[in-house]
Amino acid sequence: EKPSVARRLSQVLSGRGQSHRREGPSRYNHNFEFRMALEGQQVQMVVTSVCGHVMQLEFSPEYKSWNSCNPEALFDAPVRLDVAENARDIAQNLRNEARTCQRLILWLDCDREGENIAFEVIKICRQVNPNIRVSRAQFSSLIAAELHNACRNLREPDENSSI
Repeated sequence: EKPSVARRLSQVLSGRGQSHRREGPSRYNHNFEFRMALEGQQVQMVVTSVCGHVMQLEFSPEYKSWNSCNPEALFDAPVRLDVAENARDIAQNLRNEARTCQRLILWLDCDREGENIAFEVIKICRQVNPNIRVSRAQFSSLIAAELHNACRNLREPDENSSI
């Protein structure tokens, strides 16, 4: 979820900090690449981050101005889920990386908000790679043993917990 978590995760999983940092569209959210063993296979891993929510609910244009409608109409007004203006470069980085990935492993906070952000990331990545395999890592600290354990015990994301 955070750039500092992505950096720490890549340091731990790459083994003695053997990751390569690569820039992306976001100046704050770098990509860390390294090889590692995952489920008995050597894989090329790319770790990146988001900064909280990537998407936001928006009213359609005819309801966005303060004077565009009666406020009561907003209760029934259509809304759409779009990439937040301040997260466009993060979303572009996610799409760029997802194009060539076979698997997406989500390392976000293990609470309802983290699960909700996970589904935002899934939605963005599936725009360019609809068949990407998705897993969720469960961890509560950045201690190496816990991160390795989370990697060995991946689970499916829980959409019911994201609401």
